Amino acid sequence: MPVTDVTTDPENLTLTIHADFAAPVERVWAAYSDPRQLERFWGPPGWPATFTAFDHTVGGIAQYRLDGPRGEKSSGRWEFTRIEAPSLFEVLDSFVDDAGEPLEGFAAMRMTLEFSPSAEGTRMVGTSHFDSAEALEQVVAMGVIEGTKMAMSQLDAVLQDLRDYAQGKGTRVELLDDTHVRITRLVEGPRDLVWRAHYEPELMRQWLLGPDGWEMTECMVATEPGQTYRSSWAPVGDTPGQAFGFEGEALLVDAPRRAVTTEKMQGTDGPVTLNDLNLYEEDGATLITLLIEYPDLETRDMILATGMADGMEASYARMEDLVLA
Repeated sequence: MPVTDVTTDPENLTLTIHADFAAPVERVWAAYSDPRQLERFWGPPGWPATFTAFDHTVGGIAQYRLDGPRGEKSSGRWEFTRIEAPSLFEVLDSFVDDAGEPLEGFAAMRMTLEFSPSAEGTRMVGTSHFDSAEALEQVVAMGVIEGTKMAMSQLDAVLQDLRDYAQGKGTRVELLDDTHVRITRLVEGPRDLVWRAHYEPELMRQWLLGPDGWEMTECMVATEPGQTYRSSWAPVGDTPGQAFGFEGEALLVDAPRRAVTTEKMQGTDGPVTLNDLNLYEEDGATLITLLIEYPDLETRDMILATGMADGMEASYARMEDLVLA
């Protein structure tokens, strides 16, 4: 985790975050001053950011929204008040509505981000200044500290070339907290084709099979929010195992970038998970990120113990060999 320390100071009305990155100051500065790179890490997992305006000059305005997995939205606005590239920028940070107007009951705060060389690469110190202790307590109660830690955990993937970050590392499983797991896999192929591989039945049947010896017997896809899907598998020949399947509903479909669905075993009442699929392409390779939200810790550990990650790796390898080749 890049975040090394978070402190709140009610007396001086500040919240300060320290983070270390294995990249030079100029590279970290570039990530924070480019809206397309900011979009990859500014929102926490499950709440990706979209910057709709970004004027990186003193007096300029940046505006963004965070889109939650169930259709929730949260928007913010920065007014740049000081820029000293590549070591510091300062903004007036406000919560805003869809029209960009400040939300009533949420005071603006002054946020300063400072970047300096360190033994590892770059040390970042982010300090938010509040008008009152109540405003500081309000932001902490909203989960900003936890959200910032999780958001910045995504920055390593941004600072490195995508292949340097993920190539050859297979399917990786990260336990973000008791109920959230992030699974990543780099595949060699363009995002449009990787999306099709997830949503066209004739392609899905070629790769979405888990370990060898299984076949996909049912493949009904959901391409719009509100639609339902069903996928079923069965062992072939002497392969051990019992037929099974999943079903759920599409909550969000933003082709070819993101899809959010519910998932549960067919014929049961649950448990139900929330699956948030994101695809990011760089130089002909696509990073598949699947954020899974479980109802509780016990369900998370039970499902991971089934060997799910090994089955996903077999499927992703098959996708590269049969669909993306």
